Amino acid sequence: MTAAPTPPADEHARGLVFTTAAYLLWGAMPLYFVLLVPATAIEIVAHRVLWSLLVCLALSALVGRWRRRRGGLGMLATLRRLGTRSWLLLGLAGVLVAANWVIYVLAVNSGHVVEAALGYFINPVLSVVLGVVFLRERLSWARWLAVGISVVAVLVLAVGYGRPPWISLGLAASFGLYGLVKKTVPTDAVTSLSVETAWLTPVAAVTLLVLGPANTFAALGVGHALLLVSSGLATTIPLLFFGAGARRIPLSLVGLLQNLTPVMQFAMGVWLFHEAMPLVRWVGFALVWVALLVLMGDILARGRRRGLRRRESAAPEPTGA
Repeated sequence: MTAAPTPPADEHARGLVFTTAAYLLWGAMPLYFVLLVPATAIEIVAHRVLWSLLVCLALSALVGRWRRRRGGLGMLATLRRLGTRSWLLLGLAGVLVAANWVIYVLAVNSGHVVEAALGYFINPVLSVVLGVVFLRERLSWARWLAVGISVVAVLVLAVGYGRPPWISLGLAASFGLYGLVKKTVPTDAVTSLSVETAWLTPVAAVTLLVLGPANTFAALGVGHALLLVSSGLATTIPLLFFGAGARRIPLSLVGLLQNLTPVMQFAMGVWLFHEAMPLVRWVGFALVWVALLVLMGDILARGRRRGLRRRESAAPEPTGA
């Protein structure tokens, strides 16, 4: 007797839970990276690359075995099918995500959590700009408005910081470009991260060797070493949750939920780590939030219109009396 198919409502609920869990875990990352002090950002990212690769290879082997049992492709067959171009693009993606990780860990461990949060608030708007520049996407007036408000916000924040918000811009640019590259390589999250970290592993290994006595892995006890090892799970678990959730819910809902991460980071920076927030920075952040509201409102409106058109096209033609 075959099991009944999972109702769409249950799938939607599961997708909501998985995606929310992913963004909550990413939002809590500052608390994790603070525990890794006094390891430097470079050492933390090197360990993150090495242990993430091991976790991804183990997961890829399990997923590949599961697929083969169902007549699908195993891990090695999937990797062979990527092709040279995809391997090179995933190598570039690896460089971009490593840059993002380094900037983020530096920001958290140097007391700039709020500025890091700003980067992820800016990222959706920057992704829109990248879509115009590289994918020749056409923007609605609402999206152009969101872009314009974001530019004003960055200028206001530059005045508030006395410099451009380089950490925010670096995080937004690296992650935005990472998403752009990943968009051109249609493969699952585990395989993709496996290839990205494989490209980075030689650099990570050499980095740890060069650090030598400055490497804190074996110098601060078993607890610290285990925390560094856990960076592999801290990287892959939210990614798996995201992959499981995002395919079950509409993209517009994914876009709304992604704001959970910078909201959590912002709250930690202001109320937990007590970072300075003078009036001009509040104004700059308020402008960024307005831009996000405009962007998300446009995404939701377009989603509703597409759903309405699909329902109308699926409706049966009226028959004569």
